[in-house]
Amino acid sequence: MPTKQEVFDKVKDALVDALGVDDDEVTPDATLVGDLGAESIDFLDIVFRLEKAFDIEIPRAELFPEDILTNAEYVEDGRVTATGVAELKKRMPFADLSEFETNPLVQEFGNLLTVNDMNRYICSKVDAAD
Repeated sequence: MPTKQEVFDKVKDALVDALGVDDDEVTPDATLVGDLGAESIDFLDIVFRLEKAFDIEIPRAELFPEDILTNAEYVEDGRVTATGVAELKKRMPFADLSEFETNPLVQEFGNLLTVNDMNRYICSKVDAAD
């Protein structure tokens, strides 16, 4: 069972390799899209590297629930509805959605996910110790 620091180090390595960023750019509060420049194609590479590093399977929709953001049931006029936000919270308990909830623009969702969120997600999958 890895420690939370070991998880962070592996997540950091995966992000550095996938995104071509410097080590010091990958901080817990850095957003994957806004700060580290991740694009949708990069998320496939990130997931692949994390699966390999931790020997786990990551369902794409679990970590990046794009299906919610493109579903008319959850999006209206470019904004995620209250029902959509509730679904995001259910699927992404590892992410802090409080700021997104105040102004749930679909185009801003990519700026939501942080390195810390990725760490919490991986820790929940591998039962990381303190």
